[in-house]
Amino acid sequence: MKRRPRKLPPLNALRAFEAAARHLSFKRAAVELCVTPAAVSHQVRALEAQLGLALFARLHRALELTPAGARYLPALSEAFDRLDDATLALRTRPRTPRLVLSVVPSFGSNWLVPRLGGFRARHPAIDLTVLSSSELADFARDPVDVGIRFGPGGWPGVRADLLLAEEYLPVASPKLLRVPTSARGAMPRGGLRRPEDLRRYTLLHDETHDGWRAWLASAGVTGIDAERGVVFSDSSQLVAAAAAGQGVALARKLLAAPHLRARTLVRAFKGSVPAEFAYYVVSAESRAAEPAIRAFREWVIAESLGREP
Repeated sequence: MKRRPRKLPPLNALRAFEAAARHLSFKRAAVELCVTPAAVSHQVRALEAQLGLALFARLHRALELTPAGARYLPALSEAFDRLDDATLALRTRPRTPRLVLSVVPSFGSNWLVPRLGGFRARHPAIDLTVLSSSELADFARDPVDVGIRFGPGGWPGVRADLLLAEEYLPVASPKLLRVPTSARGAMPRGGLRRPEDLRRYTLLHDETHDGWRAWLASAGVTGIDAERGVVFSDSSQLVAAAAAGQGVALARKLLAAPHLRARTLVRAFKGSVPAEFAYYVVSAESRAAEPAIRAFREWVIAESLGREP
């Protein structure tokens, strides 16, 4: 019998709901998934919109599953457990003398990869495999030796050394700062000159950090809905949308830096808000002293400080 095509919601939305439903808390789910509570809430609302029904009853300082959510949770938990077991059965740690890195895609493309030649020049005997993934590596089961994580730090069983702090700043395409010469101009009349002008522009949000409210408050701006606009789950896509002139983004400074240097993006205004998370170089605590892992950790930290290891 021919099986009908699967029509599944996005995996990130299902993971967010399953974690929030187990914990009955967006905050505890966010810690487990290494995102912000706002990101979990966005994913759950998107899933509810796609399904056309409510999965949670949102009470004052509490969450309760609706009957639909209670029916959905066991099947999802079982499915994720089966995926986890199947993946664990397939994976074995490679025996070749090769250092396997797990790197957040945006960080790898914008910061790490352009510098890796320096590591190879200093340690030519260490071969590398670079895995690009937003998922947190489980060093107990995954064939990963060292990783770069963007998160709060303090992971159990993991040595985590601070690599780079991060901040969010408002950026936009240079064309958004120009005043249109006619009523047919591409930008709202008057251009983008003061923070108050943001009320006429699309706000672009990073799902992992919904900081527009904090930035607007720090700029003394009121009367702007800090949640309106477009939300991106991929930080690189957020920056690309801003560079394409689709709105004003509150972007990670590190990811925006190449665009700022190339002038495809400019800082819309002064001022920034600190990120809740930072970049860490991580490995299993039990393997942190291994020569290749130690060599990479010392090199990448030195690179972040702008000095020789």
